[in-house]
Amino acid sequence: METKSDNFFERVYAIARQIPYGKVTSYGAIAKVLGSAGSARMVGWAMNAAHNLEDVPAHRVVNRNGLLTGKHHFDGTNLMQQLLESEGVVVVNNQIMNFESVFWEPEMEI
Repeated sequence: METKSDNFFERVYAIARQIPYGKVTSYGAIAKVLGSAGSARMVGWAMNAAHNLEDVPAHRVVNRNGLLTGKHHFDGTNLMQQLLESEGVVVVNNQIMNFESVFWEPEMEI
């Protein structure tokens, strides 16, 4: 039986799958485009649950300030940062540099 949160998670994953290589978005931006602007934390929970879903690029979802707040949900010490850096995103002290230039606004794309 599918629950309301399962459906929400699947909608979050559908958005996350659209984040372009080398770009990031925020929990809040995903929540907003889904019509649930106050649900950034729930988007975070969805991303935390996505670690076993290879087709969901959870590493591309960060907080509104460009911080890698979800990094502890990835295997390995710096896997989230390594994945982002492999896509050309510069990360210093868990902070994405030039955040505005790599930010993907789902509301503008969907």
